[in-house]
Amino acid sequence: MRRPRLRLGILAALFILAVLFHRSLPDPLFRTPFSTVALARDGRLLGAKIADDGQWRFPAAPCPARFAVAAMAYEDRRFRRHPGVDPIAVIRAAVKNIRARKVVSGASTLTMQVIRLSRPGRSRSLAEKIAEAFLSLRLEMSLGKDGILALYASHAPFGGNVVGLTAASWRYFGRGPESLSWGEAALLAVLPNSPSLMHPGRNRDLLVRKRDRLLVRLWRDGKLDSLECALARLEPLPDKPIVLPRLAPHLVERLATGSGPGTLWRTTVDADLQARADEVLARRRRELEGAGIQNGAVLVLDTRTGAALAYVGNMPGTGAQAGAETAGGEVDIISSPRSTGSLLKPFLYASMLEAGEILPGTLVPDIPSLIGGYAPENFDRGYEGAVPARMALARSLNVPAVRMLKDFGIDRFLHGLRALGMTTADRSAGDYGLTLVLGGAEGNLWELTGMYAGLAREAQRYAEPSPDAETRRTFFPPHLLSDTPGKVQAIDPHAFPIGPAAAWFALQAMAEVSRPDAEKSWRSFSSSRWVAWKTGTSFGFRDAWAVGVTPEYTVGVWIGNASGQGRPGMTGIQVAAPVLFETFNLLPSTTGFEKPMASLLRIPVCRQSGMRPSPFCPAVDSAWVPAAGLRTAACPYHRLVHLDPKGAYQVHDGCQNVAQMRHAAWFVLPPSQEWYYRQRHSDYLSLPPWRKDCEEGSLALGRPRSMDLIYPRGTAKIYVPIDLDARRGRTVFEAVHRDPAATVFWHLDKEYLGMTREFHKMEIDPAPGRHTLLLVDNRGERLEHVFEVLARDDAAGK
Repeated sequence: MRRPRLRLGILAALFILAVLFHRSLPDPLFRTPFSTVALARDGRLLGAKIADDGQWRFPAAPCPARFAVAAMAYEDRRFRRHPGVDPIAVIRAAVKNIRARKVVSGASTLTMQVIRLSRPGRSRSLAEKIAEAFLSLRLEMSLGKDGILALYASHAPFGGNVVGLTAASWRYFGRGPESLSWGEAALLAVLPNSPSLMHPGRNRDLLVRKRDRLLVRLWRDGKLDSLECALARLEPLPDKPIVLPRLAPHLVERLATGSGPGTLWRTTVDADLQARADEVLARRRRELEGAGIQNGAVLVLDTRTGAALAYVGNMPGTGAQAGAETAGGEVDIISSPRSTGSLLKPFLYASMLEAGEILPGTLVPDIPSLIGGYAPENFDRGYEGAVPARMALARSLNVPAVRMLKDFGIDRFLHGLRALGMTTADRSAGDYGLTLVLGGAEGNLWELTGMYAGLAREAQRYAEPSPDAETRRTFFPPHLLSDTPGKVQAIDPHAFPIGPAAAWFALQAMAEVSRPDAEKSWRSFSSSRWVAWKTGTSFGFRDAWAVGVTPEYTVGVWIGNASGQGRPGMTGIQVAAPVLFETFNLLPSTTGFEKPMASLLRIPVCRQSGMRPSPFCPAVDSAWVPAAGLRTAACPYHRLVHLDPKGAYQVHDGCQNVAQMRHAAWFVLPPSQEWYYRQRHSDYLSLPPWRKDCEEGSLALGRPRSMDLIYPRGTAKIYVPIDLDARRGRTVFEAVHRDPAATVFWHLDKEYLGMTREFHKMEIDPAPGRHTLLLVDNRGERLEHVFEVLARDDAAGK
């Protein structure tokens, strides 16, 4: 009876011991923090962030072969043969210690050293040695030899605050551990045993002797030949730790913040391009600082894949300030939302082409406008009257862009921007209003540059024959990590608001950039490479943008002050565009975008309006347009007019002596557009006047209006400000007339105000409330307009 119980007791005890043995090893074994490390695509170090405990401890990695051989030869020659504890070493150490009557030799294996490193602060007592041996046996069962070597290489001390082989390799030799020579590997192999030897100016001879003895041992063991040994022994020791590269400090911080610290990231960044892009900003720094501009950023993407090739998050230090941060220099501009300025205009233009609402040459009004209380202005404060949509984009005109957004719809455009990857557009359409296309929204350089790259990929979707061209996803965000490339995904292409043809036309318009306010600057950017590019400037000159696209590369630039302080004259064309083109000059040669013939149709278009021709368009050209262009409206500007035999006057059937009447197609813009259009187009012909015997009844026949109001327009609500002397101010009302010699008589609420000739402006002081403005010209044509003047309190509430 006793024997079975004894056996059960023994089995139970063994089971408990087995469980305790199995659970004896902590999980994880090390709880120490690691540095965040970013590597370039070729493995070079871009930068690192020190671990939370102040140590340079890079994340664990496999142990390189040379260091493994050297470490085993120096620390544990029978490492591959023992189970974690070396009995031979234990016996040898015991004999030596007994003879010396003190501890002169240890028996720690590499496995036991790993255990000791994982238990910092423990005493070096016999009990602790037994515990280390016990845990070493358990560790060998879990990891195997290569895993233990990797742990040792990652956590061994190498002097000062340098922990781990990878950190030591970069700190002492400026390269990764896989590139170490035999002399360097041997030096690092002897350091963990005496890390204090790695001190500039001290113990150099002792350190050299230790390294050389190890090299000779490796030669005798056949690990290297005599020549390799001799050359390795000639290698000098490092003088002092090398400052780690800081090629991309903002990228390192982004990686540490976004996914947590303590990870080694293999990025898509090209180290050489990163350094040269950094130098571009450094060269511009002194010039920009002289203008009160402290910050800038450059992002370079591989257009086809979306991979980030250069990530300069802010202005680098130069000269006496090298290594120092500028004001706001710690801010990662690339990921910081800023006012977009005009950068969203190409996407509105492309969206309207895709929707079949305009053609590239469609005339868009460019006149003084007041829409819902918002009065946009062009940068040069001038107006064209009417301008082709593609030229409105190429010249970045604000008024046509706002009128196009009003026609397209703010909600629709906002939805499209989000579909293209603009996550920062997180407010409602009502909050943005029509300012959405002029900088009312905030975007960051990361997403905006990625959107332009997506536009380029969409334009080239059919450039290379591919079975998945119809369903290929072209709009996807940029990426930084080499193991997460932009993937071709089979999705519904109609989920995105822009197709190949619309994207191509937008890029072509961007390649035709010609801005009157910067003609000299544009000429200075002469280059053999083809680049579609767009600049943007936010309100108050706070943000200067430039984005350029080729089929191979997309470059985004932001210049400004991280604080948001504006500087006079800080425009995208003046400060960001030079950096853009200097960055493009760093890149290999590029090509232009191929015309996406599979998405285009050739249709007739009216030569003057750029729209599909009406029956009255006298000159018709043919043009390539997106397929959706067939849905666009016909030209409304050409109309059939009836003239006397000489063509000097308009006539109609009710006139006297109209036995002979000739008919002509005439290009007629609305009066407000015509006023500005004919100032820039000397070939524009205004309608001939009505013959005097025909004026009566001509209005009933639906003749075009001769007058139009510039201000106020629509159902305007206006506020008349109070001057400094507490008196109500006066508001200038403005009208235009087709006939430069016409006289216009002004009436407000049936009260005569006066008359104007040539320039039709009238200062008026209307009281709060609703009013009726009546204009009558010398031929009797009337124009009536109702408006409302807001009281002071009402205006403040709005």
